[in-house]
Amino acid sequence: MNPIIENITGMNALSDQVVAMDLLISAKSGVRNYAMAVTESGTPEITEMLTNHLTAAIDLHEQLSLYMQEKGWYHAFDTNEQINLDLKNIDTALNLPIL
Repeated sequence: MNPIIENITGMNALSDQVVAMDLLISAKSGVRNYAMAVTESGTPEITEMLTNHLTAAIDLHEQLSLYMQEKGWYHAFDTNEQINLDLKNIDTALNLPIL
């Protein structure tokens, strides 16, 4: 989106939030995929390599979660607050001006 339009509509912060949430979802998927791959690996060397990747993926997920919590974009431990944030984001998206 054009930076001028983002600033006028207030979408600049929301755009960052959307990108961060997409990255968090991808990190969660990576953790699941590596965990499954570790259980299916055939040799100790592959198991070790995949375990190292799994650990890195878990670390990335933790960093992203903490970053988003600090920004107020993710409330993993407060379901009601997360629902309220999601509803606010939905309302914002529905009220975007059509260009």
